[in-house]
Formats: sequence, C-alpha cells, structure tokens
Amino acid sequence: MMTRTQLARLGLFDAKVPRYTSYPTAPHFGGGVGPERFANWISALPEGGEISLYIHVPFCRRLCWFCACRTQGTATLSPVAAYVATLKQELALLRAHLPRGIRLSRLHWGGGTPTLLSPDMMRDLIASTREVADFADNAEFSVEIDPNEVDAARLDALAEGGMTRASIGVQDFDDRIQETIGRVQSFDITRDAVDMIRERGIASLNADILFGLPYQTQSGITETVQKLLSLAPDRVALYGYAHVPWMAKRQQMIPSDALPTPEERLALFDTAARLFRWDGYAEIGIDHFAAPSDALAIAQKTGRLRRNFQGYTDDQTSALVGLGASSISRFPQGFAQNAPATSAHTAAIREGRFSTSRGHVFGGDDLLRGRMIEAIMCDFRIDAAEILRDFDISRAELFALFRAADSSFENVLEVTEDGLFIPPDARPLTRMIARAFDAYDLSKAGHSSAI
Repeated sequence: MMTRTQLARLGLFDAKVPRYTSYPTAPHFGGGVGPERFANWISALPEGGEISLYIHVPFCRRLCWFCACRTQGTATLSPVAAYVATLKQELALLRAHLPRGIRLSRLHWGGGTPTLLSPDMMRDLIASTREVADFADNAEFSVEIDPNEVDAARLDALAEGGMTRASIGVQDFDDRIQETIGRVQSFDITRDAVDMIRERGIASLNADILFGLPYQTQSGITETVQKLLSLAPDRVALYGYAHVPWMAKRQQMIPSDALPTPEERLALFDTAARLFRWDGYAEIGIDHFAAPSDALAIAQKTGRLRRNFQGYTDDQTSALVGLGASSISRFPQGFAQNAPATSAHTAAIREGRFSTSRGHVFGGDDLLRGRMIEAIMCDFRIDAAEILRDFDISRAELFALFRAADSSFENVLEVTEDGLFIPPDARPLTRMIARAFDAYDLSKAGHSSAI
C-alpha cells in the first residue's frame, strides 16, 4: 500500500499536469489549422458514417467565480438570439461540406448556460441541427442544465426535441462555499429541476460536483454527496477544482488562503469516492462514477471507454465537430479550434467561412502517444498487443518506454509481458504517469494540480 509520504516523495502534491482530454493538449495548438483545412477535414469524412456534434453556448446570466470556461455574462436575451442566428448559419455551412449520409451519434449542448435560450430558440436550433444530419440509431442528445436557469417550458422544448440525457452542475451544496465561489444554488432548486427533468421522461441524469473548493471539509463534502445521492444520478463527475487565476481572472474573487492543501484535496476526493462506491457506483477512470447500468460503466467493462474534451465517454465515432465560439473539433487528421471571441467567430460565419483559428495536425508519434495516454486515463493500463497491432513501434521500443516510466515512479507500476499496469493504490498518480508519455514541453503551459 502506498503511503501519503511515498505519494509526496513522488511529487503528487506539488505537480501541475494536464487533464489529458486531448493529446497534444490545447496549449500546444498552433496556427497551422485554419478554415480551409477544417472544411477539407469535414469533406473527407466517409459517406454514410457517424459523427458527434458539440454546440457551445458561451452566455451566462451571471458569471460563477470558480469557472474557467470561456463565457460571458448577459442581462438580456438579445445577444443570445443573435448568437443562435449565427449558429444556424454555421450549421448550414457544415451541412454544405458534409458528405452524404452522415448521421449524428452524439449531440451535446455545453456552455456557458445552454438553458439560457428561450424555448423558441431551442426549438429553432434543434430544427436547424436536424436539417444537417439525421440522428443515428440510439443517438444521445445531452444538454448542460443550470437548475437556476431552467423551467417547465424550456424542458418541454428540449424533451420534444429529443434530449435523452441531462447534465446538471452542483459543485457543492454548502451555503458558505456557494457564496464564496459565486454560485448560489440550493438543494431544493436542484431537486425541483431533477424532478421536472424526470417527469418529462428523460431518464439519464449526469451531475458534476467539485472537490478542493474553499472552506470545503470532509464532513461538508460528505453531506453534499449524500444529498446528491438522494437524487439518484446515473453518472457523476467528481472534478478537482482548478484554481488558475492567471488564466481565469474571475477566480481572483476566490480567497486562495481558504483553499485546501493538496493533501487535504486528496482526502476530500477519497471521502467522496468512498461514498459513491458504497452506494454501488462503479469508479470510471480518475474522476467519474456511474451506476452499473449506465453506458459508461458498460463501456469500461467492455474496453470501449474513451476520453475527449467532454471527459469520459462511450462515443466511438472518429470525428467530433465543435460549433460555436472557442469550440474544439477532433478529426482523424488533427484538432481544430474556433475563434475564442464571440465577435470574431460571428464575423467569420457571416462572411461564409468557418472561424477556425488554430489547431494541430497529427504527426510523428502523436497518435501512438495519444492512444497510450488515453488508455492510462481510461483503463489504468496499456495493452501491449493493442499498441503493437495498431502502431508502427517495435516491442523493444514499446517496453523501453514502459520501463522508463516505471523507473521514474520508483518501480511502483507493473510491467509484464502483457503491458503496463497502474496498481489501485498508485492511481492518484495517473495524470503524472500519463505525463511520462507526453513528448511535448509542458513548461510552456500552466496546468492544474495533479490531485
């Protein structure tokens, strides 16, 4: 059993590492990918195939101080209406470049606050999306829902439009913490939103909570988790709060001296994780929990768990197309990101072109290292047979990488004839172990705490 002292010696409580929702990570994207290349990648998709579609809504009624997403506040719906009009133009532009027969495997609305849209805006956007491509069999349509910004009429519009999964942000139910992070959301409001969601036949429910928040204690997070469990979510993301005030200026509102230490963060995570496991949830990757019947739990058991910009997923499509300001797309050829500023994104779409401003073209051993990192993050193991089958690397070269990673962690990993494995008690080090397979210079980007 690894002790806290050993974890400390290996650098867990000091390290700043990526979350590895992509490889290379977004800070390494450059200017070599623009609108023309993005359009060519779309046109190169196989006819009759399936894609995932992400639509970003960057508006919020209020800006939560803890959030590091690209969002902007608005007191009225007029800029939101203008943005929806731009999204409709962007959808039409996508339709013009898509090969025949493409279907949607996944549709996700993220933000920001997608439920800021009026019911009519929602219906309009859903109709425009369905003009682009038909939904595949067993397609999933998920929406991030702010319980403070949703009502019966909006949920009616989403249910009528085919929403199959709702994702609600909780963060923490403690009043003092909510005030400190700028996100006041009572348990009663959250419970009422969940009830309205389920009354409309939307059976699948995700929830996000955070550990590592200011003034958070083990007893406090226990109470939050128990309240959340009473809502019976199918899937929970237990994210570590990333305090990056140099990137997200609004986080300067949060008192840094009220934040738990890295050692306390690990204790908070362990406390919450234990409660989810006790309630029968399967532990998925480094920070997700799912009911045994949930698609994520099934994907984990069958070796089909994947990781992308939305976290863990069972989505097997080779292309994720992101629409809206700052959205990131992934194609077999590389990554592409839209202009971050809403004004720049809107200007490009109105000129009849995509707003792609940067990205990354896969080269060298990107795909090999990306797959090994994804396998570590999803399965805590790298299957040597899979890597040797799918990539141009010799067994000697592959195992040299395994041994180098193992030696850098005091040989706490397991290297066998079958591959590399992370023992359960070493899993707090997972993101650091993934970093051992990252060939890019991480000193150029600020990352969050390893725990």
